[in-house]
Amino acid sequence: MPTALHDVARPAMTPGHQPVLRREVLEFLAPRPGGRYLDGTFGGGGHTRALLEAWPDVNVVALDRDPAAAERARNLREEFAGRFALVDRDFGRLAELPMEDFDGILFDLGVSSFQLDEVERGFSFRHDAPADMRMDPRSGVPASRWLETATDEMLVRAIRDFGEEQHWRRVVRAIEAARGTGALARTTSLAAVIAAAIPARDRHASKIHPATRAFQGIRIAVNDEIGAIERALPAAFGKLARPAATRPGGVLCVISFHSLEDRPVKQFFRRMCGQPESAADGTPQDLRVKQAEPLTRKPVTPADAELAANPRSRSAKLRALRRS
Repeated sequence: MPTALHDVARPAMTPGHQPVLRREVLEFLAPRPGGRYLDGTFGGGGHTRALLEAWPDVNVVALDRDPAAAERARNLREEFAGRFALVDRDFGRLAELPMEDFDGILFDLGVSSFQLDEVERGFSFRHDAPADMRMDPRSGVPASRWLETATDEMLVRAIRDFGEEQHWRRVVRAIEAARGTGALARTTSLAAVIAAAIPARDRHASKIHPATRAFQGIRIAVNDEIGAIERALPAAFGKLARPAATRPGGVLCVISFHSLEDRPVKQFFRRMCGQPESAADGTPQDLRVKQAEPLTRKPVTPADAELAANPRSRSAKLRALRRS
């Protein structure tokens, strides 16, 4: 039985999956004997496994809206029978979960490597596939249909706000002009429509594919990713254990991968810790309610060794707080 976090051996993960900031997550959550934890974004199960292996009586509940997660969780259910449960649910609906009093809750935001690597899911323009992009293909509409029917306001929000695309006007016009032609139905033809809307000088000067930002924005819009984060954070905080004589308050850890995800996380954490949410927040200090202690003054990022082993972790930022 491990007696310290550094004694926990790194287990073999699902092929192709490397949990981001695994060591740092364990340090902040500090799993204790008999502890109850929630992994709000199961993905490949790397963080869940690390928690389950910390002590022989740790319990973990995990959420994932991807129907393929059930098969990825099969080995964990068998290996940790009675201590692990996977709930088929979007973390944006966490408030509906009847369980509470968790010692720690983790969200690892963004698209999982499994979804990115499955060509038929349509998240990437590097391979031709139906332009779907849904994290849960059982609900909502695929990106191809969304692009055909979205209002101008919805497209602007996706391309300009979520995609942070400089040439958003051109891209929005190009998408609207391509409606009814079939060009929005598949990833490669959609990427070509977007790329053609970007001025040639910027296409050639950019280090990334010209459709990268627009694809990000469309994916975020189709999956309501920002809305899910904004709903999940207060729900998660309410489900953290309150401090007691026998244990400290529960810990909330969130890993984000771009500013759009990190911004609501940062603002929520500062609000819970009784701090100004932004430079524009003029609320008097005596009117703020402090409900948590910050465990990270600024976000924790991957060390050089992790960056070398897992390049996808390069933009990861981890924030943590403890309920007080």
